[in-house]
Amino acid sequence: MPLSLHDLTFDELGRLLADDGLRPVHAGTLWNALYFRAETDLLARAEREDWVPPLRRWLAEKTGPGGEYFIDHLAISSHIPSGDGLTQKYLLRLQDGQEIETVIMGYPGRYTVCVSTQAGCAMGCVFCATGQMGFVRHLRPGEIVGQVLHAQRVLRAKGERLRNIVLMGMGEPLHNYEQVMKALGMISDTRGCNIGPSKISVSTVGVVPGILRLAEEGRPYNLAISLHGSTAEERAALIPANQRWPLSDLIAACHTYGEKTGRKIFFAWTLIAGVNDTPAHAQRVAALLQGLKAHVNLIPLNETAGFAGRESAETAANEFHAIIQSAGIPCTIRQRRGIDVAAGCGQLKAEKTKKRREAALPVTAPVGLHLKA
Repeated sequence: MPLSLHDLTFDELGRLLADDGLRPVHAGTLWNALYFRAETDLLARAEREDWVPPLRRWLAEKTGPGGEYFIDHLAISSHIPSGDGLTQKYLLRLQDGQEIETVIMGYPGRYTVCVSTQAGCAMGCVFCATGQMGFVRHLRPGEIVGQVLHAQRVLRAKGERLRNIVLMGMGEPLHNYEQVMKALGMISDTRGCNIGPSKISVSTVGVVPGILRLAEEGRPYNLAISLHGSTAEERAALIPANQRWPLSDLIAACHTYGEKTGRKIFFAWTLIAGVNDTPAHAQRVAALLQGLKAHVNLIPLNETAGFAGRESAETAANEFHAIIQSAGIPCTIRQRRGIDVAAGCGQLKAEKTKKRREAALPVTAPVGLHLKA
């Protein structure tokens, strides 16, 4: 099976070239083209820049049609710009036909890309469109990196620069730990993309072994935890993974993480009307996070067809915010982005899958029949 060059670290790329009879020094030329230039046609760049003949011959032989290697230039299945003029939602197609979502979000003075780490998700969060569609497979490092390179090309075309990366798209990053950490190492490499670790956030629903591993390995990325419930029962109703990693274990892991790293933890709280948005909920959250270097991000619910919950009223959100703040915990109500293009995690793919299924149904299909897309 062909190997993606985007799956390789700088050192692995050098060893691959050496094994193929080339000088490892050529890894610098390739790495620059792959990650700094975000090149989609290596052979064309090699010809334009007159790379050394051995490297050009290697590219022609190894990366051409039927070659041993390829690059992860993800094809665009759908692209929908938001009416806010700041958000662009992409459905990107992988080599095996699977599709993942990537969202570019503009803020004053900066751009952020929201990246997927899995096709689908095994965590099953009831209010999340990705969780509703189930797990398909993990992404390779190159498929994660490929989303960042796509965002860089889009932004460079209009004279802008990518500043931040959030792993808050489709999938649970800590369920795909090895591939995600390898991808982030390549993305933050100063010889290529050079996105600093402080500009990268890894989001999790609370995979406790992954959180502890981040702490043990001293990973320098920001940690964001999807909390959403202030008691074990409340959280389990929204996040089934709470049954495997209970709230008490999660908070204990957060304390361990904080003690070992000294880093702040960002806690995401999706506000759902009448479910978790009351003053009592806010007071329990404040008590739960005492002793942690924490910041709470309040997120208005992105409503999906598979979940009956509704977005909280602005007054409820403001009161929740005030209670958290008064407890001495920094709290922000997150700006909404791209709601008109279903920019919430999994929503665009879910909508496209629904349309495919409807198109495939015969006119006389009985009620309740579902065909796989």
